[in-house]
Amino acid sequence: MSSKTIIIGGVILLLIFLIGSYFLLAGGGKPEVKVASYTSNDKEKPVAEVKTTLIDIGTIKVSDQKEVNFTIKNTGTKPLQLSNMSTSCHCTHGQFIYQGKTSDEYGMSNSSDVLPEIAPNTEATIKAIYRPYEMPVYGPVERELYLNTNDPDKPKLVLQVKAVVQ
Repeated sequence: MSSKTIIIGGVILLLIFLIGSYFLLAGGGKPEVKVASYTSNDKEKPVAEVKTTLIDIGTIKVSDQKEVNFTIKNTGTKPLQLSNMSTSCHCTHGQFIYQGKTSDEYGMSNSSDVLPEIAPNTEATIKAIYRPYEMPVYGPVERELYLNTNDPDKPKLVLQVKAVVQ
């Protein structure tokens, strides 16, 4: 085999590697999610209504798990989109429940890659799951779930869970 053949073969392999790496890195990312944007002055817009943003789950053992539900209603005229859903601690997780479908759990280090959408005049549930044994602490604690919305008057929602851990 001549040195010219070896060089051409090496260049071809290098090009295949570079092109494959590009498609692996560029194509392996999450698809870009489009969040509709509105202003407070828009007549047609989503409106996020949350009756309570704090639930006290009382006293629990560090080995327990407790789940509570928050309700979000879209009282607007356009779809309410939620994005960048995450939590304040590795012991706290959330799930989006809408029309009988439940998302995977999301948390502090794995924010939701789903873009939930709540149609006008419908409700969705955000389930907060608190597992003190995953990050053991004792005494009074507050944990939070964070949600961005496309409601121009409530672009960020913070849902809190309060407990006393024994």
